[in-house]
Amino acid sequence: MSVNVGVVVLPQQRWPEAAARWRAVEEMGFSHAWTYDHLAWQSLADEPWFATVPTLTAAALVTERIRLGTWVASPNYRHPVPFAKELMSLDDVSGGRFVLGVGAGGSGWDARVLGVEAPTPAQRVQRLDEFVTLLDLLLRQPVTSWQGEWFSAVEARMHPGSVQRPRMPFVVAANGPKGMRVAAERGDGWATTGATSPDDGQDAWWDGVAGLVGRFEDALVAAGREPSSVPRYLNLDSGAVFSLASREAFVDAVGRAEGLGFTDVVTHWPRDSGVYAGDVAVLERIAPG
Repeated sequence: MSVNVGVVVLPQQRWPEAAARWRAVEEMGFSHAWTYDHLAWQSLADEPWFATVPTLTAAALVTERIRLGTWVASPNYRHPVPFAKELMSLDDVSGGRFVLGVGAGGSGWDARVLGVEAPTPAQRVQRLDEFVTLLDLLLRQPVTSWQGEWFSAVEARMHPGSVQRPRMPFVVAANGPKGMRVAAERGDGWATTGATSPDDGQDAWWDGVAGLVGRFEDALVAAGREPSSVPRYLNLDSGAVFSLASREAFVDAVGRAEGLGFTDVVTHWPRDSGVYAGDVAVLERIAPG
């Protein structure tokens, strides 16, 4: 299997149980491990849910090899200046294994939790562009002053800088044309969840993913970049079928993703019930080694 496989570990368990999961993902040979960057999420909003940065920091301390990341961070409740300091620290604690997955953010819980009016879709993309631009500046240089429409920084210090140079990779999640432009111009990789609802069926979802690939390649060409040079990440679990429903379902999904040019795919640690419900034994059976 030439595609790199990653696993999302939702931040729902108290640390003794969660630590065992992060260690297991590494021991099973997966390439990367992620957690959601939300304060609450969809149908799990009233279930246990721990903070992203402390979770990833702890995960870095119980693993040695695997790359760790946010799937995905957004500006919904974050400002680039303090967040950049946290990212720099995560990269340090992990020994240079951190990957920033970042996107525009949705219109759900996180967009309303601070009591401000949620931005429109167009505003979310404008805000993402500024968010990524300022994060990039902060993580590349020791002192940054910058003024934008959404964010600003005044002599923000970032010493000693990231372990990875000039900074950790940015994987920009985008499904729409404006977001893809940000990913093509500013991202070190692109991530997508597909373009259709699970209610439309799995075949329609794959058709939508194929269409997104073509549009992203067009965006890369417009940005003056070679399409084959940019890693592409696909969330396999945004369609109608959980990728770990069976080993056969997973192998089929990975094969289809590889055929569309994805370099990386992401699945989820199976839950007991509800979203991503499945059997951990299937995760063990599809483990790379």
